[in-house]
Amino acid sequence: MEVKLPNTNWCNTAGTAGGMRKEVKMKATTVVIAGAGGRGRLTYAPFSKKFPEEMKLLAVADRIPERLEEMRREYSLPGERCFSTAEEMFGQPRMADMAFICTQDSEHVRHACMALEKGYDLLLEKPVSADAAECDRLLKKARETGRSVTVCHVLRYAPFYRKLKSLLDEGALGRVISVQASENVGYWHQAHSFVRGNWRKGGETSPMILAKCCHDMDLLVWLTNSRCKRISSMGSRSWFREENAPEGAPRFCMEGCPVKAACPYDAEKIYVTDRVTGYDTNGAGWMQKAVMAEPSREGLLEELRTSPYGRCVYRCDNDVVDNQSVTMEMDNGVTVSFHMCGLNRDNHRTIHVMGTEGDITGNLEEETLVLHRFGGEEEIFRMDVQETISGHGGGDYRMLHELFESRNQGRATLTSLRQSVESHYMALAAEESRLRGGRMIVLEEFARRARQE
Repeated sequence: MEVKLPNTNWCNTAGTAGGMRKEVKMKATTVVIAGAGGRGRLTYAPFSKKFPEEMKLLAVADRIPERLEEMRREYSLPGERCFSTAEEMFGQPRMADMAFICTQDSEHVRHACMALEKGYDLLLEKPVSADAAECDRLLKKARETGRSVTVCHVLRYAPFYRKLKSLLDEGALGRVISVQASENVGYWHQAHSFVRGNWRKGGETSPMILAKCCHDMDLLVWLTNSRCKRISSMGSRSWFREENAPEGAPRFCMEGCPVKAACPYDAEKIYVTDRVTGYDTNGAGWMQKAVMAEPSREGLLEELRTSPYGRCVYRCDNDVVDNQSVTMEMDNGVTVSFHMCGLNRDNHRTIHVMGTEGDITGNLEEETLVLHRFGGEEEIFRMDVQETISGHGGGDYRMLHELFESRNQGRATLTSLRQSVESHYMALAAEESRLRGGRMIVLEEFARRARQE
């Protein structure tokens, strides 16, 4: 049996999994954005144009002048509301209801604390911090100031995971016994973000299991209705290494590489000519806009000659893993295995949940869940394409709708800072385990140590 889930209007979609609510008259929330990169500029700011009755953008801060100028023009911001640093913006009297913190990982807590002290409520990009003690410090600051902090665990809001959550909570599988989940990172995404790009060095940003997979750790806590008891992990940087470079490969792909035609990681392919990821087919997407603020074909080709994004993937200064496996036992006895690998054709997540009365398999990219009740008929649930119009399977915009509605109703959001800290402890404990050869880490001991630092 196949079920196509109904195309519910945004304004009628419940804040909890499944269910409906009455339409609510919204008051637009005023917002300032710190960091006009991929998330601040390309995801959150456009929401204010699509849904002006919910969000009004008043100011922005970014270190890159071209991005700042683009934001000024695109959103008709006065020059005095465009700041070259987050510090400068938060040095002013509070000018909006909320601050969106979209700066680099290592700056999140510092900028968040500045905003909280000014009286802003926050939407905070994940990860909160690569330092567990810093996560706890921000949690204390939020309590002291009495402000709300929502962390961008957008997958909790995606229709795919909402439906999975509702099936589990309804007891479709009986008692949940075990979960297998994977994040299959596309080879082009791995090369762009974690080999050539901003998240290539764990010491400067975050280890990959946190930067890329704290979404997944958060989902596992939410879906199993349990905190993690103990965790172990193994993984490595296996492929994107100097010794794997083809003979004669130069430092930059545009320098006459002898294997350019055959190399899938060639920068010109990924950013310009590839039929899936390239400018020639799709125009300027989020990857092209990371290379330059206002991409053109000619501009990209020129920029890739010297840009970090034009480097040979085997001759970069990256140190984060390209594969990692994590094993977990939850407090309620559910066992979990999670695997991340950056060597996949497609960029997608899969999940398999096993229970005493059935199992569910799902593929986020295909927007499909398959329920197998033991001895019963197979049920297929397909998410409506209209429900997934924004990024992360529809989670990005659903999170913002939920965030602004919760403010109007005076209730907590689905992904508070307190809930998010659990996923960060898990990811950071997994990385500690990996660095210690897969040693088992007890989460309560890890968290206690973090709180004492």
